[in-house]
Amino acid sequence: MQLLGPVQIRELAERLGVSPTKVLGQNFVHDSGSVRKIARDAAVTASSRVLEVGPGLGSLTLALLETGAQVSAVEIDPPLAAALPTTVAEFAPEARENFAVVLRDAMTIAGPQSLAVPPASSEAGVFEPTHLVANLPYNVAVPILLTALEALPSLESVTVMVQLEVADRLAAKPGSRVYGVPSVKAAWYADVSRGAKISRNVFWPVPNVDSALVHMERRAEPEGARREDVFEVIDAAFAQRRKTLRAALGAWAGSPAAAEEILVRAGIDPKQRGEKLEIGDFVKIVAARGI
Repeated sequence: MQLLGPVQIRELAERLGVSPTKVLGQNFVHDSGSVRKIARDAAVTASSRVLEVGPGLGSLTLALLETGAQVSAVEIDPPLAAALPTTVAEFAPEARENFAVVLRDAMTIAGPQSLAVPPASSEAGVFEPTHLVANLPYNVAVPILLTALEALPSLESVTVMVQLEVADRLAAKPGSRVYGVPSVKAAWYADVSRGAKISRNVFWPVPNVDSALVHMERRAEPEGARREDVFEVIDAAFAQRRKTLRAALGAWAGSPAAAEEILVRAGIDPKQRGEKLEIGDFVKIVAARGI
Protein backbone atom coordinates (compact mmCIF):
# COMPACT_ATOMS: atom_id res chain seq x y z
CA MET A 1 0.00 0.00 0.00
CA GLN A 2 1.24 3.47 -0.90
CA LEU A 3 0.21 6.61 0.98
CA LEU A 4 -0.09 10.05 -0.57
CA GLY A 5 2.82 12.48 -0.43
CA PRO A 6 3.10 16.04 -1.77
CA VAL A 7 3.75 14.86 -5.34
CA GLN A 8 0.79 12.47 -5.38
CA ILE A 9 -1.53 15.07 -3.84
CA ARG A 10 -0.66 17.65 -6.50
CA GLU A 11 -0.95 15.08 -9.29
CA LEU A 12 -4.36 13.89 -8.09
CA ALA A 13 -5.65 17.44 -7.73
CA GLU A 14 -4.42 18.33 -11.21
CA ARG A 15 -5.88 15.17 -12.70
CA LEU A 16 -9.29 15.92 -11.14
CA GLY A 17 -9.15 19.63 -11.85
CA VAL A 18 -9.59 20.24 -8.12
CA SER A 19 -8.55 23.43 -6.37
CA PRO A 20 -8.96 23.51 -2.58
CA THR A 21 -11.80 25.86 -1.61
CA LYS A 22 -12.14 27.98 1.51
CA VAL A 23 -15.92 27.56 1.30
CA LEU A 24 -15.59 23.83 2.03
CA GLY A 25 -12.63 24.33 4.35
CA GLN A 26 -10.39 22.14 2.22
CA ASN A 27 -6.77 21.70 3.25
CA PHE A 28 -5.34 18.38 2.08
CA VAL A 29 -2.82 16.50 4.24
CA HIS A 30 0.26 15.40 2.30
CA ASP A 31 2.39 13.91 5.09
CA SER A 32 2.19 10.13 5.52
CA GLY A 33 3.62 10.30 9.04
CA SER A 34 0.80 12.59 10.17
CA VAL A 35 -2.05 10.45 8.82
CA ARG A 36 -0.49 7.29 10.23
CA LYS A 37 -0.23 9.03 13.61
CA ILE A 38 -3.93 9.93 13.48
CA ALA A 39 -4.88 6.32 12.69
CA ARG A 40 -2.59 5.08 15.44
CA ASP A 41 -3.82 7.56 18.05
CA ALA A 42 -7.39 6.64 17.15
CA ALA A 43 -6.57 3.00 18.01
CA VAL A 44 -7.94 1.83 14.66
CA THR A 45 -7.39 -1.88 14.03
CA ALA A 46 -8.52 -4.50 11.55
CA SER A 47 -11.67 -5.04 13.59
CA SER A 48 -12.67 -1.36 13.52
CA ARG A 49 -15.54 0.09 11.51
CA VAL A 50 -14.52 3.66 10.74
CA LEU A 51 -16.54 6.65 9.60
CA GLU A 52 -14.39 9.27 7.89
CA VAL A 53 -15.91 12.70 7.26
CA GLY A 54 -14.45 14.85 4.49
CA PRO A 55 -11.82 12.45 3.11
CA GLY A 56 -10.80 14.89 0.38
CA LEU A 57 -8.19 13.33 -1.88
CA GLY A 58 -7.81 10.28 0.36
CA SER A 59 -4.66 10.82 2.45
CA LEU A 60 -6.16 9.78 5.77
CA THR A 61 -8.41 7.25 4.05
CA LEU A 62 -5.42 5.23 2.89
CA ALA A 63 -3.81 5.32 6.33
CA LEU A 64 -7.04 4.00 7.87
CA LEU A 65 -7.33 1.25 5.27
CA GLU A 66 -3.70 0.34 5.90
CA THR A 67 -4.76 -0.92 9.34
CA GLY A 68 -7.20 -3.39 7.78
CA ALA A 69 -10.25 -1.50 9.06
CA GLN A 70 -13.48 -1.07 7.14
CA VAL A 71 -13.95 2.57 6.17
CA SER A 72 -17.13 4.36 5.14
CA ALA A 73 -16.50 7.93 3.97
CA VAL A 74 -18.86 10.89 3.71
CA GLU A 75 -17.78 13.52 1.17
CA ILE A 76 -19.70 16.66 0.20
CA ASP A 77 -17.65 17.54 -2.91
CA PRO A 78 -18.92 15.57 -5.97
CA PRO A 79 -15.61 15.34 -7.90
CA LEU A 80 -13.75 14.17 -4.78
CA ALA A 81 -16.42 11.63 -3.85
CA ALA A 82 -16.42 10.21 -7.37
CA ALA A 83 -12.61 9.92 -7.46
CA LEU A 84 -12.06 8.23 -4.09
CA PRO A 85 -12.81 4.63 -5.16
CA THR A 86 -10.35 5.01 -8.04
CA THR A 87 -7.69 6.42 -5.70
CA VAL A 88 -8.16 3.50 -3.31
CA ALA A 89 -7.97 1.01 -6.19
CA GLU A 90 -4.75 2.64 -7.43
CA PHE A 91 -2.89 3.06 -4.13
CA ALA A 92 -4.43 0.29 -1.99
CA PRO A 93 -5.93 -2.31 -4.35
CA GLU A 94 -6.02 -4.97 -1.65
CA ALA A 95 -8.29 -2.73 0.47
CA ARG A 96 -10.93 -1.95 -2.15
CA GLU A 97 -13.50 -4.26 -0.57
CA ASN A 98 -13.09 -2.48 2.77
CA PHE A 99 -14.01 0.95 1.44
CA ALA A 100 -17.18 2.78 0.45
CA VAL A 101 -18.06 6.43 0.01
CA VAL A 102 -21.32 8.35 -0.13
CA LEU A 103 -21.84 11.84 -1.58
CA ARG A 104 -23.45 13.60 1.36
CA ASP A 105 -23.32 16.61 3.66
CA ALA A 106 -22.19 15.23 7.02
CA MET A 107 -24.68 17.54 8.71
CA THR A 108 -27.49 15.42 7.21
CA ILE A 109 -26.36 12.12 8.75
CA ALA A 110 -29.51 10.76 10.35
CA GLY A 111 -28.33 7.30 11.34
CA PRO A 112 -26.30 4.32 10.13
CA GLN A 113 -28.57 3.96 7.11
CA SER A 114 -27.13 7.30 5.92
CA LEU A 115 -23.70 5.74 5.38
CA ALA A 116 -22.28 3.65 2.55
CA VAL A 117 -21.51 0.01 3.29
CA PRO A 118 -18.13 -1.42 2.19
CA PRO A 119 -18.51 -4.58 0.07
CA ALA A 120 -16.59 -6.66 2.63
CA SER A 121 -18.86 -5.59 5.48
CA SER A 122 -20.87 -8.33 7.11
CA GLU A 123 -23.62 -5.86 7.88
CA ALA A 124 -26.81 -6.27 5.88
CA GLY A 125 -27.15 -2.90 4.22
CA VAL A 126 -26.26 -0.84 7.30
CA PHE A 127 -22.84 0.38 8.45
CA GLU A 128 -22.60 0.99 12.20
CA PRO A 129 -19.23 2.66 12.81
CA THR A 130 -17.25 2.15 15.99
CA HIS A 131 -14.80 4.99 15.29
CA LEU A 132 -15.09 8.46 13.78
CA VAL A 133 -11.73 9.60 12.42
CA ALA A 134 -11.42 12.73 10.30
CA ASN A 135 -9.65 15.91 9.31
CA LEU A 136 -12.61 18.22 9.83
CA PRO A 137 -13.20 21.57 8.14
CA TYR A 138 -12.56 24.29 10.67
CA ASN A 139 -15.84 26.15 10.20
CA VAL A 140 -18.18 23.19 10.77
CA ALA A 141 -16.19 20.88 13.05
CA VAL A 142 -18.35 21.24 16.17
CA PRO A 143 -21.79 20.81 14.53
CA ILE A 144 -20.52 17.81 12.55
CA LEU A 145 -19.23 16.15 15.72
CA LEU A 146 -22.45 16.76 17.65
CA THR A 147 -24.55 15.55 14.72
CA ALA A 148 -22.55 12.32 14.35
CA LEU A 149 -22.51 11.56 18.08
CA GLU A 150 -26.27 11.98 18.31
CA ALA A 151 -27.11 10.08 15.09
CA LEU A 152 -24.65 7.21 15.52
CA PRO A 153 -24.85 5.63 18.99
CA SER A 154 -22.55 2.82 17.79
CA LEU A 155 -19.61 5.25 17.87
CA GLU A 156 -17.27 4.26 20.68
CA SER A 157 -14.57 6.83 20.05
CA VAL A 158 -13.79 9.93 18.02
CA THR A 159 -10.39 11.19 16.92
CA VAL A 160 -10.43 14.28 14.74
CA MET A 161 -7.98 16.91 13.58
CA VAL A 162 -9.41 20.40 13.97
CA GLN A 163 -8.24 23.96 14.35
CA LEU A 164 -6.14 24.31 17.51
CA GLU A 165 -8.56 26.84 18.97
CA VAL A 166 -11.50 24.48 18.38
CA ALA A 167 -9.58 21.59 19.94
CA ASP A 168 -8.89 23.65 23.05
CA ARG A 169 -12.56 24.65 23.35
CA LEU A 170 -13.85 21.11 22.96
CA ALA A 171 -11.48 19.75 25.60
CA ALA A 172 -11.80 22.68 28.04
CA LYS A 173 -12.93 22.08 31.62
CA PRO A 174 -15.21 24.24 33.81
CA GLY A 175 -13.54 27.48 34.82
CA SER A 176 -11.27 27.61 31.78
CA ARG A 177 -11.18 30.81 29.76
CA VAL A 178 -12.21 28.92 26.61
CA TYR A 179 -14.83 26.69 28.27
CA GLY A 180 -18.16 27.18 26.56
CA VAL A 181 -21.05 25.66 24.62
CA PRO A 182 -18.92 23.20 22.57
CA SER A 183 -17.17 21.99 25.73
CA VAL A 184 -20.39 21.26 27.62
CA LYS A 185 -22.33 19.74 24.73
CA ALA A 186 -19.45 17.44 23.79
CA ALA A 187 -19.29 16.34 27.44
CA TRP A 188 -22.90 15.13 27.19
CA TYR A 189 -21.68 12.33 24.93
CA ALA A 190 -18.06 11.66 25.81
CA ASP A 191 -14.95 12.25 27.85
CA VAL A 192 -12.93 14.72 25.76
CA SER A 193 -9.18 15.33 25.73
CA ARG A 194 -6.73 17.35 23.66
CA GLY A 195 -4.25 15.39 21.59
CA ALA A 196 -1.07 16.33 19.77
CA LYS A 197 -0.59 19.59 17.93
CA ILE A 198 -0.21 19.18 14.15
CA SER A 199 2.07 21.39 12.08
CA ARG A 200 0.35 23.54 9.50
CA ASN A 201 3.11 22.55 7.07
CA VAL A 202 1.60 19.07 6.53
CA PHE A 203 -1.30 20.68 4.62
CA TRP A 204 -1.76 21.88 1.08
CA PRO A 205 -2.51 24.71 0.86
CA VAL A 206 -0.86 25.72 4.13
CA PRO A 207 -3.58 27.16 6.43
CA ASN A 208 -3.01 30.27 8.49
CA VAL A 209 -3.94 28.45 11.70
CA ASP A 210 -2.49 25.55 13.67
CA SER A 211 -4.29 22.26 14.16
CA ALA A 212 -4.54 19.65 16.90
CA LEU A 213 -6.12 16.29 17.56
CA VAL A 214 -9.13 15.83 19.80
CA HIS A 215 -10.02 12.48 21.34
CA MET A 216 -13.47 11.52 22.60
CA GLU A 217 -14.37 8.33 24.43
CA ARG A 218 -18.09 7.64 24.47
CA ARG A 219 -19.68 7.21 27.88
CA ALA A 220 -23.22 6.82 29.15
CA GLU A 221 -25.27 9.97 28.63
CA PRO A 222 -26.49 11.78 31.76
CA GLU A 223 -29.86 10.76 33.17
CA GLY A 224 -32.59 12.93 34.62
CA ALA A 225 -33.35 15.27 31.71
CA ARG A 226 -33.76 15.26 27.94
CA ARG A 227 -30.79 16.27 25.82
CA GLU A 228 -32.79 18.92 23.96
CA ASP A 229 -33.84 20.60 27.20
CA VAL A 230 -30.31 20.51 28.63
CA PHE A 231 -28.83 21.97 25.45
CA GLU A 232 -31.40 24.78 25.56
CA VAL A 233 -30.21 25.74 29.05
CA ILE A 234 -26.56 25.54 27.98
CA ASP A 235 -27.22 27.91 25.07
CA ALA A 236 -29.00 30.35 27.37
CA ALA A 237 -26.28 30.23 30.03
CA PHE A 238 -23.53 31.10 27.55
CA ALA A 239 -25.44 33.54 25.34
CA GLN A 240 -24.02 36.33 27.51
CA ARG A 241 -21.37 34.48 29.44
CA ARG A 242 -20.48 37.33 31.79
CA LYS A 243 -24.00 37.36 33.26
CA THR A 244 -24.85 35.44 36.39
CA LEU A 245 -27.01 32.36 35.91
CA ARG A 246 -29.90 34.18 37.58
CA ALA A 247 -29.82 36.79 34.84
CA ALA A 248 -28.76 34.58 31.93
CA LEU A 249 -31.55 32.05 32.55
CA GLY A 250 -34.24 34.67 33.21
CA ALA A 251 -35.87 34.39 29.80
CA TRP A 252 -35.68 30.58 29.86
CA ALA A 253 -37.28 30.35 33.31
CA GLY A 254 -39.78 33.17 32.81
CA SER A 255 -38.03 35.72 34.98
CA PRO A 256 -34.78 36.15 36.91
CA ALA A 257 -36.66 35.42 40.13
CA ALA A 258 -38.01 32.15 38.72
CA ALA A 259 -34.52 31.25 37.51
CA GLU A 260 -33.16 31.84 41.01
CA GLU A 261 -35.78 29.52 42.52
CA ILE A 262 -34.90 26.76 40.07
CA LEU A 263 -31.17 27.19 40.67
CA VAL A 264 -31.59 27.04 44.43
CA ARG A 265 -33.64 23.84 44.10
CA ALA A 266 -30.85 22.41 41.92
CA GLY A 267 -28.28 23.26 44.59
CA ILE A 268 -26.50 25.82 42.39
CA ASP A 269 -25.54 29.35 43.41
CA PRO A 270 -27.62 31.80 41.31
CA LYS A 271 -24.65 34.20 41.32
CA GLN A 272 -22.47 31.64 39.52
CA ARG A 273 -21.78 31.96 35.80
CA GLY A 274 -22.32 29.20 33.27
CA GLU A 275 -18.58 28.80 32.74
CA LYS A 276 -18.29 27.27 36.23
CA LEU A 277 -20.80 24.45 35.65
CA GLU A 278 -20.22 20.95 34.31
CA ILE A 279 -22.70 18.98 32.25
CA GLY A 280 -24.24 17.33 35.32
CA ASP A 281 -25.08 20.75 36.77
CA PHE A 282 -27.08 21.69 33.68
CA VAL A 283 -28.98 18.41 33.97
CA LYS A 284 -29.83 19.29 37.58
CA ILE A 285 -31.15 22.70 36.49
CA VAL A 286 -33.51 21.16 33.95
CA ALA A 287 -34.66 18.52 36.45
CA ALA A 288 -35.28 21.19 39.09
CA ARG A 289 -37.50 23.15 36.75
CA GLY A 290 -39.76 20.14 36.35
CA ILE A 291 -40.30 19.69 40.09
